[in-house]
Amino acid sequence: MAETKVKKAKELKDEEPKNLKKVAKSGLKTMRKTRKHHPLREEGRIIKYGASGFTRNFWLSSAATAVMSITLIILFATVVASVILTNTAEMMRDKIDITIYFKPVTSRETLDELTEIISSDSNTKSVVTSDSKEEYEKFLAENAGSDEIINVLDDEMKELMISKMQATMRIKVYNVDNLDSIKDLVETNEVFQKYLDDEKQPTYDVNQAEIATITSWARIARTGGIILAVVFLVISILIIFSTIRMAIFSRREEIYMMKLVGADRRFIRGPFLVEAELCGVLAGLIAATTSYFGFMWLAPRLSNYGINVDEIVGILQSNKLIIMFLIFIGIGIIIGRVSSRLAVSKYLHKA
Repeated sequence: MAETKVKKAKELKDEEPKNLKKVAKSGLKTMRKTRKHHPLREEGRIIKYGASGFTRNFWLSSAATAVMSITLIILFATVVASVILTNTAEMMRDKIDITIYFKPVTSRETLDELTEIISSDSNTKSVVTSDSKEEYEKFLAENAGSDEIINVLDDEMKELMISKMQATMRIKVYNVDNLDSIKDLVETNEVFQKYLDDEKQPTYDVNQAEIATITSWARIARTGGIILAVVFLVISILIIFSTIRMAIFSRREEIYMMKLVGADRRFIRGPFLVEAELCGVLAGLIAATTSYFGFMWLAPRLSNYGINVDEIVGILQSNKLIIMFLIFIGIGIIIGRVSSRLAVSKYLHKA
């Protein structure tokens, strides 16, 4: 009797692993069927577990979000600095004109002839001339608010000033960096040489130094901004990498159990990717908001120094602002996803 009980107990013990395998297989089949019929439920669980991981590693997640935000702000500042400095240089180029001075009382007919000669150059964009009388009228307009000057300008003084004022020609060109053809024409043409004023030389190089300085600033801002952005990009990737690695190690028992019950690779990896992507979304929102209000506060101050901010202000005050926010968020998600995939591919199989 006793031997029979022992034998039955052994048989039950031997059948127990088989029963467990049947239960496990049955559970796996149920999970697979549920996953096929309820994909949205699985996605919801992945997002839920990812959000839970974000709050569980709050301080590391916050550090990763902060560094990523700085990276995105630096990228924005680099693009903005390059655009506004380039636009400022172009604005100064558009305002540049070459002024050529002619002898006082040069006639209007002569100025028209000189205009035809200089207009024949392919680099000439526009030509405006003023004779001595017109230059005097401009002088009066510029000093209309000064009673001391206006009161002393009687008829005799007027005639004297007109007889001493040079006639002028103001030339706008297409390419301010290459004025050789204009110079050659002025210096070699007989009509120009006959009427050029001896006291005032043509203004070929005015503002060229300022334009060169602004152009070099734009180049430095672009290069330096890219370098800084790359440095902070590497730092943010390393921080997110470390955050995901620590999350994997802290949840290795949970991951092991998930593998035992048949969870697929996507369900195991998904929460870690979501956790990093949440960092990217928050970083994008923070960086975009900070960049918007920071630039809108700074824009009028830059404008007071003659810096052209109109293009960027126009973008930020239009519907394109939404696109800017989406770009920030998109870049943040890409940074988070790439760094988290690196950590997951390297450490998850060890968990």
